[in-house]
Amino acid sequence: MSAPNAIAPLADWLSLLALGLPLLLAGLLPWPGTRRWALALAPGAALPALACALWGSEVVLQAPRLLLGLRLGLDGTGRSFLLLGALLWSIAGLAARAYHAEDAQRTRLWACWLLAMAGNLWLVLARDAAGFYAGFALMTFAAYGLVVHAQTPQAWRAGRIYLLMSLLGEALLLAGLIGRVAGLDGATDLPLAAPAGRHDGWALPLLIAGLGVKTGLPGLHLWLPLAHPVAPTPASAVLSGVMIKAGLLGWLRFLPLGAQACPELGQALLLLGLLAAFGGVLAGLCQTQAKTVLAYSSISQMGLMTVGLGAGLLQPAAWPALGAALALYALHHGLAKGALFLAVAAVPARGRGRRLALALTGLPALALAGAPLSSGALAKLLLKQPLALLPAAWPQWLGWLLPLAAAGTTVLMARFLWILARQSGQATPGMTGPWALALLASALLAPLAGPLQLGWAFCWPVLLGLSLAALAWRRPLPHPALPAGDLLAWLEGPVARLWQGLLALAARPDTPRPAAAPRPPWPWLRWEARLQRFALALGLLVWLVLALWFSLGRPGR
Repeated sequence: MSAPNAIAPLADWLSLLALGLPLLLAGLLPWPGTRRWALALAPGAALPALACALWGSEVVLQAPRLLLGLRLGLDGTGRSFLLLGALLWSIAGLAARAYHAEDAQRTRLWACWLLAMAGNLWLVLARDAAGFYAGFALMTFAAYGLVVHAQTPQAWRAGRIYLLMSLLGEALLLAGLIGRVAGLDGATDLPLAAPAGRHDGWALPLLIAGLGVKTGLPGLHLWLPLAHPVAPTPASAVLSGVMIKAGLLGWLRFLPLGAQACPELGQALLLLGLLAAFGGVLAGLCQTQAKTVLAYSSISQMGLMTVGLGAGLLQPAAWPALGAALALYALHHGLAKGALFLAVAAVPARGRGRRLALALTGLPALALAGAPLSSGALAKLLLKQPLALLPAAWPQWLGWLLPLAAAGTTVLMARFLWILARQSGQATPGMTGPWALALLASALLAPLAGPLQLGWAFCWPVLLGLSLAALAWRRPLPHPALPAGDLLAWLEGPVARLWQGLLALAARPDTPRPAAAPRPPWPWLRWEARLQRFALALGLLVWLVLALWFSLGRPGR
């Protein structure tokens, strides 16, 4: 890669180190001689990314002959998302080391973990469209291994739905990205904020839908409440806290925010965001598993961020303030949700510390609801203020609907804490430390991000939610049984029958063929069989990527 000077300061190269270390460790895992060292270093693989987020420069490293001109670097938005990713991957890495200490399949888990982390960091650091897409795809498909790690029937089903929807999202994203870049005469520098691309009429909706699979837009969210409960708890923390934010970051990178008004798309996203905000709460209240409740909470919170994005498309003048608010909101939500997921495996089922642990878990839950003095209060305030610039009727409606959504979040968090208090499983040994770090990171964000917010506007939604939760506890109301995946319960059967029918129509009777003479076991056939082994193929793939990276992108080329 090229840099301004022959020997660039370390701060200029931290982005390369942040991406290279997880890839290197993933490449060392398949080999018995280096596996022990890779496993020992894997939990801290995101520490260079944390250093990059804190001290990295904004110098853009370039590899003109890799992909379509690979560029890595930081801007203000990327730094915020990188800080979130580095913090949560590091904390969850410590949790995963304890959670999988006795797991016979931990090598496979860490391989998927490191590759998903590398993809996530790559898409954050990418300053070109092809690099973002490559990182996005690597993260998406490596995360499949985290979803199905338990290898239970529920995990395989969730993995199948996750993979099908991810393939749909990748196809829509690629088509929209090609149209967006082609309409801008091949410009790939991020962000693609230039207005009036020639193909924006169809490219922008495809981008929104493709990235909406990751963020959990209504109708595209079906994988999310299935994947979270079956994944290992540390993996659930990064799935909800970090990976679904990749869709939001993609929207920020590819849409003409602040440069061009898109009234139809803006209003559509406003409505979809509100539907997700309230629908996620209603669906979550019908769940009986703690992690499923948190999954629907993530859908609801991403809906509020979608509202901010739609407002930016509707009113470009509001975008500078909205962009900063969304970056803070994503950071706040990721840290709080990571702490809540880790609490599922950290809160003891009995003992003197149980009540204290439940009370501490209530802190990030209140932050999600926007309680006074929390990071959520500041994030929600910064998100609401620019909404006053929207066309008539929207500010009035949102002025009432957003506080009601906060009240709904409060009820949903009370539901989560109630389920958590009733769970009978034992806490996983070694999880207390990572969970405490996640709590600390979430709590410190409020005083570090800006002035603490205290006022009636932040109090009444939380008080309303607590009152409704207390009423439901005293007088339980009957509610419909809603399985995780909601719409999928009605869609899966008809779709399966349709697929079986198509297979039956396409079936043809097999024509008997004479048996082929056995072939000699040529050496290359034996090597082909060896290459089919997952570990060896994975290692060679990672080493091939690293070799291409450093051979084509080293300074002076």
